[in-house]
Amino acid sequence: MSILIVGIILFGGFLFGEIAAKLRLPRITGYILAGVLLSPENFHFVPSDFASRTDFITDLCLSFITFSVGGTLLLSRLKRLGKTILWISICEAEFAFLAVAVGFFLIAPFLLSSGKIDWTLMLALSLLIAALASPTDPSATLAVVHQYKSRGDVSSTIMGVAAFDDAFGIVNYSLATAIAGIIILHNRSIGISSFLYRALFIICVSILTGVVFGIIFNATSIFLQRETEGVLIVLIFAFLSLCFGVAKIFHLDELLATMAMGAIVVNFNKEQAKIFKMLERYTEELIFVLFFTLSGMHLNFKVLESNILLVLCFIIFRAVGKISGTIVGSSVSHASAKVRRYTGGGLIPQGGIVVGLALMMKQNPSFSPIIDIIISVIIGSTVIHEIIGPLLAKKVLEQAGEVRIKR
Repeated sequence: MSILIVGIILFGGFLFGEIAAKLRLPRITGYILAGVLLSPENFHFVPSDFASRTDFITDLCLSFITFSVGGTLLLSRLKRLGKTILWISICEAEFAFLAVAVGFFLIAPFLLSSGKIDWTLMLALSLLIAALASPTDPSATLAVVHQYKSRGDVSSTIMGVAAFDDAFGIVNYSLATAIAGIIILHNRSIGISSFLYRALFIICVSILTGVVFGIIFNATSIFLQRETEGVLIVLIFAFLSLCFGVAKIFHLDELLATMAMGAIVVNFNKEQAKIFKMLERYTEELIFVLFFTLSGMHLNFKVLESNILLVLCFIIFRAVGKISGTIVGSSVSHASAKVRRYTGGGLIPQGGIVVGLALMMKQNPSFSPIIDIIISVIIGSTVIHEIIGPLLAKKVLEQAGEVRIKR
């Protein structure tokens, strides 16, 4: 029965992804909508506990996604892109985090229907939601750039920033989950300095774990240069599973570890271009269909309905943080007026990794009192972002004079 359901998930996700593409929406939107329709709430053919039994699939998919994020951190590329993109990436990612954290902590208590959330849970909820505000989905903007063959400073800046703020998002996630977990479990017995020391320790050891596995992978791959691409794919997923699994056993941050492994591979493996192109060519679509369709199955409509105002607050606070951070980053780096004015609007689209980060939180029992709220807010806002994202990206690029539409 389970194998039949997996087949339905894959075909349903693929079908809705193609429909979304025909409507000029990101395929991820279609995958998520397929998962929502296949949710046990709506399609009783799927057992009610099926989604909760797919954690290992989610973990494997996330290890691949975060490894690919690490693969964008090529040092030579960072140097080539220059200080403008780095400053904007840092400022817009962290301003979005701060805007959502502060906004939720002040506003959410008045919007939540449940009176069971005390101030410590509210602080944890605000930090966890804020950690999911930094990443940008570059696929929406990339689709517009390719469709209209737009060229210019704003287009290149948006794509450069979107390629790197996932990394900042994972660091924010690691810090927020460590602190939120300690707040919930030990809110009366541990000081703020201990929060930070514990969180920084977890982050540092997680990165070190990824570095070690990256070095071992690079050394091992030297002996497989003449092997087929299939053998290399097996080796990559083996090391990703080992890295993720070891980090999980020792209660480290699994996503930070696999991202660090990807950064080591892209910077120090002679076959790095072949490795990442091969993964994109042969495995990316399968991973995305499976992962995002399963993600959509976790959406609880009752929780979403009762917290729809929180979804709107998340979208608004995040947009304020993204746009203001872009303006500050552009000013500090002395970017052109056009980049300062229009880049922020192109960074609003969100999807991809944030859903995975929310599902990772669900695996932590400490977050069980608030996790349904987090998942509903994130999936709800992701669907909205993935629908309005391409339209917004097209508009800002038109205003910047970088889109040429044939009449």
